[in-house]
Amino acid sequence: MTLAESDLLQRGGLALDVDGARATITLSRPDSLNAQTPDTWAALAAIGESLGDDVRVVVVRGAGRAFSAGLDRSLFTPAPGRPGIAALGTMPPDEADLTIAGYQAGFSWLRDPARVTIAAVQGHAIGGGFQLALACDLRVVADDVQFCMAEPALGIVPDLGGTHPLVRAVGYARAVEICLTGRRVGAEESVRIGLALRSVPPAELDAAADELATALVGAPREAAAETLRLLAGVADGLDPAAALAAERAAQVRRLRSLAAGTG
Repeated sequence: MTLAESDLLQRGGLALDVDGARATITLSRPDSLNAQTPDTWAALAAIGESLGDDVRVVVVRGAGRAFSAGLDRSLFTPAPGRPGIAALGTMPPDEADLTIAGYQAGFSWLRDPARVTIAAVQGHAIGGGFQLALACDLRVVADDVQFCMAEPALGIVPDLGGTHPLVRAVGYARAVEICLTGRRVGAEESVRIGLALRSVPPAELDAAADELATALVGAPREAAAETLRLLAGVADGLDPAAALAAERAAQVRRLRSLAAGTG
């Protein structure tokens, strides 16, 4: 990261640690339950742009007793030099659309098949916190986790990319119920309905994420990336014939690359 980007990380309340094939992103505003701001999303986007090709797995975690309580509530109250989220409603539609697209960029790179992403989630994962966890390929949760899509209850909608992975994980009907009731989804239910792979005691969460991250980098990089693309295509509704064609094309690319000695 450049010095400017490091300053952006500090403003966004994030810490980044890169150790070989693994990067760990920590939401580091525990006093505010890791509440998010536009600076958080800009810093996340900068991390996505800066990670080298050698990074195979990314773990996203929250410091303290919560993963993220979602949007910093101060953004609902305009102040001098801080127009707040409501200002989007007074912008020309194209400008507002572009602004929100910029926010989404902080989350969308986490689904790039170039690497596997894991959310290690404890405590509250509300609104934007829930959507950040959903942006990752996999979720491991602590027994005290509380997922909640709070936006509709506030008169707005989830707009950080959370709707697609939520439906993909739990199905349309369950996603409707979770979003429109605003209820909390705990650890046992999260595992049962497919939101999370497993739940562990809070003290074991980091170790569980470490174990999973280590296991996921066993396959060669390009084979893993091609497999992720295939699986994502099926999850997104690719029909069986198209999935078979995608498998053939991916395998040809892999075999040609191996035959050429390029990995």
